[in-house]
Amino acid sequence: MKVFQKGFNYSQDGRGNRLILHLQGCNMRCPWCSNPEGIPAGGALMTDESRLREDVCPHGAIRERALNREICRNCADRPCLRMRGQRGVRLSCSEISVEELLRECVSGLPMYFDGGGVTLTGGEVSLQFEEAAELLEGLGKAGVHRAIETNGTHPRLAEWIPLVDQWIMDVKHYDDEKHKSVTGVSNRTILSNLETVSAVHRDMLVRVPLIPGFNDSQADAEGFARLFSGKLKGSGAKVEFLSYHEYGKAKWAQCGLSYPMPNARIAPGTVEMFESALARCHIPTIRT
Repeated sequence: MKVFQKGFNYSQDGRGNRLILHLQGCNMRCPWCSNPEGIPAGGALMTDESRLREDVCPHGAIRERALNREICRNCADRPCLRMRGQRGVRLSCSEISVEELLRECVSGLPMYFDGGGVTLTGGEVSLQFEEAAELLEGLGKAGVHRAIETNGTHPRLAEWIPLVDQWIMDVKHYDDEKHKSVTGVSNRTILSNLETVSAVHRDMLVRVPLIPGFNDSQADAEGFARLFSGKLKGSGAKVEFLSYHEYGKAKWAQCGLSYPMPNARIAPGTVEMFESALARCHIPTIRT
C-alpha cells in the first residue's frame, strides 16, 4: 500500500484516540484540498527550497534553490531520492505491505483509548480498494475499531459495510453539474452510496466542506436539506458542516503547484445557518 502520512489524533476522524493512515491517490481535483501531495497515485515530489542542493540532481533539475519539474517528469530513476543526507526533495508517499501495516496498527492497541482505533483516509481510500479491504478485515479480526473517510465515488463501496465500524463520507454538493465542474467527478455514485450505506450502517457521519462561492449560500443550505431528507435512510446518520480553511496552502507550493482558491472566507454564522436548515427537516448535526 502507498501511504503518505500517518499519525494520531483524538476524535476528529472517528471516535477516541486514533491512528490515521492517509492512503496515496485521489480521483477528485478539489481546489481547496488540504492534502494535495496525496492526489497523484504514484506520489508527488515535494521540496523544501531552503534545503535544495544542486549536486542532488545529476540531470540539472535543481538551480538556485528551485526544482525544474519538467526535467523530473522525464526522469525514470530519480537518483535524488536515493541520495543519503539530502532533505530538499522527497516523494510524498512510501510503500508498505498490508501485512506489515497491519502489524504496526495492531501494535498500537494500547493507544486506542476512549473507543479509538484506526482510520483509513486519503487521498481517497477506495483507490487502493483490495488492499484497504484486506487491512480492514485484518483489523477487525484483531479487535481494532475501524473507521474510513471516503469521498464515496467507488462503485463497489458498499462491499465494505461489514468491514467498517464508523463510516465517514464527504458530500461536497447536491447538484451534479456543479460538483463535476469543480471536483472533476460526478456525484451520482456518491449519492447512491450515501443512500445505500445510510440505510444499514449504524454509525455514519456525513461531512460537507463549506467552500466560498461553491456551496455556502442560503440556497445551498436548503439544497443540502432537501438532499439529505431524501437520501439519509437510517437512524444512525449525522451530518457535520466544516468551514473552509487554508491549512494545506503551503503544501501546494511544496508540490510545485499554485494554490487555486481565491482569498475568501466563510462568513460568520454560515455553519449555524446550514445546521438550522437541517434541523427544520429533523436531520441531526454534530461538531467534532
